Amino acid sequence: MNSTSSALTGERSSELHRPPPSEDETIRRLWKARWRILGWVTLLGVAAIGAWQWWRASTVEAPLAFASGNGRIEAIEVDIAAKAPGRIDSILVDEGDPVAVGQVLATMDTATLQAQLAQAEAQLRQAEDAALTASAVVKQRENERAASRAVLAQRQADRDLSAKRWTRSANLLKQRAVSQQSNEQAEAEYRSTEAAVIAATAQIAAADAAVVAAKAQVTQAHSAVEAARATVAQVHTTIEDSTLRSPRDGRVQYRVAQPGEVLGAGGKVLNIVDLTDVTMSFFLPETVAGRVAIGSEVRLVLDAAPTYVFPARVSYVASVAQFTPKTVETQSERQKLMFRVKARLDPQLLKSYANRVKTGLPGVAHVKLDDTARWSPELEVKLP
Repeated sequence: MNSTSSALTGERSSELHRPPPSEDETIRRLWKARWRILGWVTLLGVAAIGAWQWWRASTVEAPLAFASGNGRIEAIEVDIAAKAPGRIDSILVDEGDPVAVGQVLATMDTATLQAQLAQAEAQLRQAEDAALTASAVVKQRENERAASRAVLAQRQADRDLSAKRWTRSANLLKQRAVSQQSNEQAEAEYRSTEAAVIAATAQIAAADAAVVAAKAQVTQAHSAVEAARATVAQVHTTIEDSTLRSPRDGRVQYRVAQPGEVLGAGGKVLNIVDLTDVTMSFFLPETVAGRVAIGSEVRLVLDAAPTYVFPARVSYVASVAQFTPKTVETQSERQKLMFRVKARLDPQLLKSYANRVKTGLPGVAHVKLDDTARWSPELEVKLP
């Protein structure tokens, strides 16, 4: 024990008497400590980044290949309405009846229109007679102008002859071969024929004006004929529009009015639905709607027939969100932006099942977002 304690006492005494480290040694020790700490921090940072990336990779989902939304079957509705006010004469179809393009659906009472047509046709005949009369007047005025020109030629000939007589009488008067009275008579005759020429010229001017006026009456009469013909055509069109025809293939959905009722212009008689243009409207969130393209494949499953799957294609994607929350600061809020999408069924397919199509039926629309993806077996096309 004594030897051991003396040894320890000797080591302690040697350490106590050891000189303190120099300043350079102290700096080297500090740098070594700092590099050791920096190495540990770097190692921990790399480990943290790797852990974060692993967590992100494990939590971020792959892009969806399919999306779905609830919707209802819709079809184009057309109102069959009266173009002109009148009384319904007959309705030839009932609710639920199929109709074809051009098929007569209803007729309006045309008694008043028939009377208007008779009046318009009478006015047309009157206008045509007035046009014929005006044309005859033009010919008459042209003949009168020709006669006036003939009279003018005659008056000019008489003037030329009287002028020669006056000249000859003046020469003879110088030779005292005729009397002064004879010379004055020759001069008076010339003056008279000159006045007759002026009068005939004025008559021609008046005849020209009469011809112009007569031609203007002809133009006016022809305009009246055209106006009368337009009135007749308008009444004919209104009578033709009184026969209400189907503008497209479809089915009668409602009878809005009944025979005998009086309707105003645009009054509805029937409502038909076009079963060749059927769509389903549904809504998708912004993150999905941005990936939907026009023409994308869609599968429709109706609640009333869940065992059948109908093929369709996207025909419309709204460019503006249909409903939006009050605030959109966060990612979760932005996903609440919903866009309206329409899927259109094949018209050729609808023709085969026109009798089974019902509008308003709810269902689910499944949209393919990835062209390379394959439909699941339960969404393969299954038709009745």
